[in-house]
Amino acid sequence: MSRLSPLPTDQHAELAERFAFFEKTLGFVPNSLLTMQRKPKLVDAFIQFSAAVYDPDGEVDLGFKRLVAHVASSAAGCQYCKAHTAVSAKRHGIPVEKLEDIWNYRNSEHYSDAEHVALDFALAAASQPNDVTDQLFDELRRHWSEEAVVEMLSVIGLFGFFNRWNDSLATPLEAEPLETAQAHLTQGGWQAGKHMS
Repeated sequence: MSRLSPLPTDQHAELAERFAFFEKTLGFVPNSLLTMQRKPKLVDAFIQFSAAVYDPDGEVDLGFKRLVAHVASSAAGCQYCKAHTAVSAKRHGIPVEKLEDIWNYRNSEHYSDAEHVALDFALAAASQPNDVTDQLFDELRRHWSEEAVVEMLSVIGLFGFFNRWNDSLATPLEAEPLETAQAHLTQGGWQAGKHMS
């Protein structure tokens, strides 16, 4: 059960345009933002940050950025964010086979060497304490530009906030992320747990 109930989307008229961004990109407004709207300026700033992180003009594929977020969320243990990143990855063109093989990425034919090291980086950077080594970073730079590294680290940082927010509040999962996670992530150990509505 949620520790703070999501508020209705019409609670703050000044957020209507911001919520429309998520309606467009996800098809629904996440409950995380509906709890956050108790502080409308925070929602506004957070959505601006999300838009910058997911800038379509970046070097890193938008679907792959969702997989980076998924692995980072797994390091943090956030089942809510893992479900959300699965939905978003599918919406941004990640094939189901690749999504379902996310926890076998090191040995999977669905992932390139560049993607292997990027996901290793996501796991290491999201771990506490941070587990990024000079060796891992050198390997990352062999496959990705500095701009791409900044893009991926911004995704990991964004989800550091999201992971703490949603785990601390036991944010309830919406129908679509719940269905997607149940269909594609349970074989990797995913469970809704405290995020079940």
